[in-house]
Amino acid sequence: MEYNDGIRVVVADASHEKYVDVILATITDSAKKRGSGIASRTHEYLATKMKERKAVIALAGEGDEEEFAGFCYIESWGNKEYVANSGLIVVEKFRRHHLATRIKQTAFTLSRLRWPHAKLFGLTSQSAVMKINTALGYVPVTFAELTDDEAYWKGCGTPEHPCCVNYDILQRTGRRYCVCTAMLYDPAAHPDEKLPVELPEDVVKMAREAAARKEIFATCKKSALIGIDKIKGILWQKK
Repeated sequence: MEYNDGIRVVVADASHEKYVDVILATITDSAKKRGSGIASRTHEYLATKMKERKAVIALAGEGDEEEFAGFCYIESWGNKEYVANSGLIVVEKFRRHHLATRIKQTAFTLSRLRWPHAKLFGLTSQSAVMKINTALGYVPVTFAELTDDEAYWKGCGTPEHPCCVNYDILQRTGRRYCVCTAMLYDPAAHPDEKLPVELPEDVVKMAREAAARKEIFATCKKSALIGIDKIKGILWQKK
C-alpha cells in the first residue's frame, strides 16, 4: 500500500544516531503511560543497532524540518535461531498513519531476509501489536516455545533489577506465563511466504550478504566440530 503522508519508513543507519535519545525518551514515556514494563536499552545499544542496519526508523518531513516519528530494532537470540522485533514505538502525533504496521512490516521483511531460517517471536500486551503480528503470520504460543536464551529474558528483569512492572508475575510462574502474550512466526509453516514490503536493492543485498556470511560461519563451525570429533576418535583408538 502506498502512503502519501510525507513519512518515510527506512532501515536505519549510522546517520540516524542523532535520534537515539529522543527514541529512548519516547519509549520510556509510552511505557509509563501504559503502566507496562519495557526492556531497558542504552544510547550505545540502539546506536549500534543502527550502525549494523538492525533497526527501522520512521521520519516525517525533510531537511531541517525532519523529525522522528517511529522506531523498532531487531535482536537475535539462541545462536541466531530466534529473532525478535523489539522496542516498537510511534510518536503520539503520528499515530493515525498506520506507522506501527508499516514499521513492523519493514522490520519483518528485513528479519526474514537477514535470518531466513530463524523463528520470529515477541512478547506483547498490546492488542494492536497482536493484530499486526497475526496479519504477518504469527500465532500465539506458550512461553516454553520461545527462546531459552537467558540474555533475552533478562530484558524483562532480574530479581535485583526488575525492568518490567510485571516481572514478579513472570518470576512467580517460573517463566511459564505473564501479562504479555507470546507470539511466534515459524518460517517452516509458511512455505509460500510473500514478504509484506519491498526494500531498496542495497538493503536487500546487505541483508542477503549477512545471511550468507552466517551460513558460511555455521558450516565452518560444524566442519570444525566434526573434525575435532574425528581426532578424538582416533586418539581414543590409540589408547
